[in-house]
Amino acid sequence: MAAPKVTLYTKQNCPYCVRAKHLLGKKGVPFEEVSVEGNDDLRVWLAETTGQKTVPQVFAGDRPLGGYPDVAALDEDGKLDPILRGEG
Repeated sequence: MAAPKVTLYTKQNCPYCVRAKHLLGKKGVPFEEVSVEGNDDLRVWLAETTGQKTVPQVFAGDRPLGGYPDVAALDEDGKLDPILRGEG
């Protein structure tokens, strides 16, 4: 199975966004960063899709993985790498 495209929804001056980018970069995972600043429609879509109003929001393909604490927890549990490889 092919690795899913990883998308990171962020805004400027967000320390958790920086941490999420660092975690993905440390893993060598390419990702597309999408700023939600000034885009109310995108923020509404994110809130409806994830149930969260905060950023960052990390997606693997169409699957929302959550914010930085969620992704870090997946990584600590050994569950993030399989998801990023398209196995989980």
